[in-house]
Parts: sequence; structure tokens; C-alpha cells
Amino acid sequence: MKFRLKATCCMIILMALFFGAGGSALISTTFYTSLQQEKKTAHESYRMILNTLQIVNHMDEWTDEKDITKILEQLSAQDAFGAALQLHSESGILYSKGAVAAHFKDLSGQIDTSHLACTIFSAPDTCYYLQLSGSFFVGKEVYYLEAAYNISSVYESRTQQQELFQQIFIILIAACACLSYILAFFLTRPLARLSKASREIACGNYDYRSRIKSNDEVGAVSRDFDLMADHLQNSIEQLQDAMERQNQFIGNFTHELKTPMTSIIGYADLLRSQTLSKEDEADAAKYIFSEGKRLERLSLKLLDIFVSEHESFTLTKACAADIITSLVAHLKPVLAKEQITLTCDCEPGFCMLDTDFFGSLLVNLIENARKALTSGGMIKVGLTMTDNGCIVTVTDNGSGIPQSALAHITEAFYRVDKSRSRAEGGAGLGLTLCSEIARMHHGSISFESTQGCGTTVTVVLKGGRA
Repeated sequence: MKFRLKATCCMIILMALFFGAGGSALISTTFYTSLQQEKKTAHESYRMILNTLQIVNHMDEWTDEKDITKILEQLSAQDAFGAALQLHSESGILYSKGAVAAHFKDLSGQIDTSHLACTIFSAPDTCYYLQLSGSFFVGKEVYYLEAAYNISSVYESRTQQQELFQQIFIILIAACACLSYILAFFLTRPLARLSKASREIACGNYDYRSRIKSNDEVGAVSRDFDLMADHLQNSIEQLQDAMERQNQFIGNFTHELKTPMTSIIGYADLLRSQTLSKEDEADAAKYIFSEGKRLERLSLKLLDIFVSEHESFTLTKACAADIITSLVAHLKPVLAKEQITLTCDCEPGFCMLDTDFFGSLLVNLIENARKALTSGGMIKVGLTMTDNGCIVTVTDNGSGIPQSALAHITEAFYRVDKSRSRAEGGAGLGLTLCSEIARMHHGSISFESTQGCGTTVTVVLKGGRA
């Protein structure tokens, strides 16, 4: 059963209980009040008759039963006795008038000269009567006076009220059912939207949102649900992006392995199966050696990246300027053979670094700058100290990087110039490693480049000052 139907049934049940109990209590109270009023009126009328008989008896003592009968006939002529009147003694009935008198109950055992007895009975004519019984003395003999008063109007009024109440009850229950269902429909409609949003997201429509604007608890649940859906969508998008990068990495890695392995196997098979000249054998061995070294460099780069991502490391106090100066001094003669000038400008100071990875960062950045210089040029390394670490810049005046490639150059195996990079032994992993080293130091790496003018790489390291 739907929640709106449950709410409707609950409203109907509560309405029936409270309205039924209240209406029944009201009808019962009205009936009781009217009955008491009828009893009061009947008592006054009966007392008037009884007092009249007692007064006449005191003023003129009766000697004959006919005297009493005569008085009663005079009172009956004035309709003062109600529906029926009966006088009897131990010897029998002395006077009786009214057909209802035949249905009087014997109340003589419940009364005395100072107390009246009262009861209600119904006659065959389906009317209700109030019977009053009292006694008085005539000489030494006790006489009993019975009177009946028609109180059917009280019962008829109650019956009419009950019938009217039943009609009103049915109408109100029907109206309550309709209004309760409409109210429950509007109150639960946001829940239906929330349920639909859950089904849509479960079916893969991660952009769907419930967007319920109410300020009640349902609205709060909707906002929390939409927030959860946003986080879920972001997580799924990140997971999908990671899977795409992983698939791309596997494809690129397979390609990088396949190309040198094919050459190595081909030349090795040529050396194994055929007799070559000394010159051809030397060329084949040289190619196998160069491709083997390229595979070695590839494996070492991948190992460095794996270590940077998974191995725990500790930042220690180090002078970044000394590391840079020492490395530049070591590489300067090597680069000078290619007409490349390597200089540095470093601020003194200490900061928290992993010296091994910091050195690898500098080597990879300088190596990438060297590859951009096709016919000599300039590479400058700069160091600026900051409050929470340092900033390293590597600038060259080489060929530059296209703007479309700047967003991808830290991806594994990505090359701006694939043919030239492979010829120089590159695998597209150097900047990926640099990006991971920057992340290890809670920093970032960014690139500014103009084609034909050069490139500036800025690495912000936030390992802290020492």
C-alpha cells in the first residue's frame, strides 16, 4: 500500500474515532438532560396529584372509596395525570384510567409514604412511559397511586439525532477521505520525485536531480540527496577519467615496449639466422644496444614514478641553492658541447625537501629544455625562497610548446614531437615524474610557452621552510 493511502486511512480512522465518540457523547448528554427534564416535570405533576389527595383527606376524612374515586375523576378531567392513572390498595384496584395502566409494574415494595418509586417501561404501542408510584394513608389503610407519563418524544428525539448523526458522519467521512487523499497526494508528491530521482540515478542518469524546493524535512532530504548525487557524479567522472588514463597508459606503455622489442627481436634473429658482414653485425648490435638502453630508461622512469606515488618519504632540511649550483656545475660542460649555455640564479636559504627527488626534478626539467634546443641556446635555472618552501623556474629559448599541448604534457607517454622524442630516447615520462615530485612537496607545476621563443617551467614546492 502506498504511503498516501496509509495516511488517508489513518486520517479516516482518527476522524471516525473522534467524531464518533464526540457525537455519541453529545447525543447521550442531550438525551440524558431531556429525560431528566421530563422526569422533573412528571414528578411535579405527580406530587400535585398526591398532595391534592392528602390535603382533601386531611380536610374531610374519607369514609368511602367512592370519595377518592370521585376526586381522581375530577383530576382526570383536567388531564393532570398524564397517560394513565391507577389507585389500588391491598384489597385491589380502586380506580384505573388509561390503557397503559394495564402495563404498570408493581413498585409497592420499593416505596413508602415519604419516597416515590420511578421506572420506565415500553407499551405495545412502541411508546415509552415514565411510571411514578407513591403511597398515602387513608385512616390506617395504605393506598398506592400509580401514574404514567408519555416520554416517547425524548426517545424519538434521540433516534432522530442518531439518524442525523449517521448521515452527517457518512458525509464527513467521505469528505475526509477525499480531502485526506488530496492532502496526502500533495504532501507525498516530493517523495515520488525523490523516488524517481533515485531510479534515474540507479539507471545511469547521473545528471538527474530531485530539486525539491520546500523548507520542510522532505526538502532537507532532497537537498542532501542532490548533494550526494553531485558527489557521486563527481566520483564516477573521476573514476571514468582515471580508467581512461589507465587505459591510455597501458596502450602507450604497450606501444613503447612493442617498438624496441620488435627491433631487438628482428636484429637478433638476423644475427642468429644469417651470416652478416662485420659492418652489418656492428650496426645490428649497436641498434640492439640502443633499444635496450631505451627500455632500461623507460623501466627506470616508471620505477621512479611508482616510488613517488606509493613509497613513503621524509622531507629533510636542505639548501636548495647548493643542490642546484652543484648540478648546474656538473651539467654545464656536457651541455656546452651542444652550444647550450646553462646558468643559475639562486636565493640562499633552507627548506624541507626530499633531496633525491628534488635532484631528479631538476635533471628532468633541464633535459626537457635541452631537447627543445635544436641548434644551441640558453637554459637558466632560478630559485626563489618563499614562506612555505621555494619556487624553481627553468627557462629556455627553444622551439616552445603549442598551446594545445600544454594541458597534456604531464600525462604519461605524451610527446609534443613524437618522432624527435623517440629518436632522442624519450618516453614521455619525465614531466609526469616532475608533476608527481611537485605533488609530494604539496606543490604544483605550471608551464608558460610561446612557439619559437621558448618555455618557462615553474615548480612551486610547499614542503615548508627550515
